[in-house]
Formats: sequence, C-alpha cells, structure tokens
Amino acid sequence: MFTGIIEDLGEVTQIHQEGTNIDLTIKSNISDQLKIDQSLAHNGVCLTVTRQDEHSHTVTAIKETLQRSNIGDLKIGSYVNLERAMSANARLDGHLVQGHVDTVAKCISVNEENGSWTYTFSYQADQNALLVDKGSVCINGVSLTVVNPIEDKFSVAIIPYTYEHTTFKSIQPDHFVNLEFDIIGKYIAKHAALYLKK
Repeated sequence: MFTGIIEDLGEVTQIHQEGTNIDLTIKSNISDQLKIDQSLAHNGVCLTVTRQDEHSHTVTAIKETLQRSNIGDLKIGSYVNLERAMSANARLDGHLVQGHVDTVAKCISVNEENGSWTYTFSYQADQNALLVDKGSVCINGVSLTVVNPIEDKFSVAIIPYTYEHTTFKSIQPDHFVNLEFDIIGKYIAKHAALYLKK
C-alpha cells in the first residue's frame, strides 16, 4: 500500500527483455536503502525489487503490467516517480494507493497559470463514475485532487514543488500516464452495479 507521495525520481539505466517480460534497472538516491523482494511503486506501478546495489535496483514488469500501464514506453534515460510502501505507523499524507494501475490516460493540454500548472487528461468514458470533483486520483504514482471531471476528461492542478520533484515537468500533450482510481470509489461502484442488477 502506498500514499501517492513521491520520494525520489529514478533514472532508467538498463532495459532487458526476456520473453514478454522487461527487466528495468533504475538508478536512484533510495536504491541503496532497498532490499530484494521489497515492493516499490514506479510511476504508480507496484513492482518487486529483484536486484539491488549501492546505486541502482532492478524490477521486472510482466505482460499484464505492460499492457495496462506506460511502463513499456520507458526508455534508457527516462525518469520514473518512486515511492516505497507506507509503514503502518506513517501519516497518510496523500490517499490510499494500491500500486495497481487501472488504465492509462492521455494528456491533452498543459496550461501554466502564473505559479501553478493545470493538466487535462482524457480517458475511457465508461470509467467516469470513478472520478468525482475534489476526489482523489493517482497519476504516475502521484496523489492528486480531481478538478472538473466531465464525461471522458478531467484536470489536476500541480504546485511548483510537485512539478519540480516528479515527472510532471516532462509530461506534454499526447503523453500517456498511469491512472489509478480511488479504491473506495471502485468498491462503491462495484457494489452499486451488483445492486442494480438485482
């Protein structure tokens, strides 16, 4: 379980494909604090550390992960948002994030607004019941507040700190991002659908 508060930016230094899997080696400031089998969110995707040394760590993304997220778009030199799993006694500064990406969304605009940025994304219209105005959403592992969700679009506002310390500064129109909906909203939608079938 994660909170959507990014700890560090990691740089992809190696990519190795084996069958339908991809091994990613990431250089970061927290790699030396990791251990084998530890869960770590990469752009919001929970991946298991398979190798680790003083400066980098390696994770494996399987076919399901590659189909559902933007992990397969990463190249050598790409940066990813990193967050270690929350501890049971930690403050929940963001919101409950599982690291299980639901889908990708496409950035359709980035507007600088005199000290902040508004990013607008499009996504599958049949999932619009999972976003509510001022509710929570996780984009590339970052816990954010939903602004103006309309049909198949929604926006988020990014403060300067988040812009500088996450991959948001590199997101441009036509880029795809990982989207994880609020777990509470997903359960409510599931139960409501089952109730309406009765």
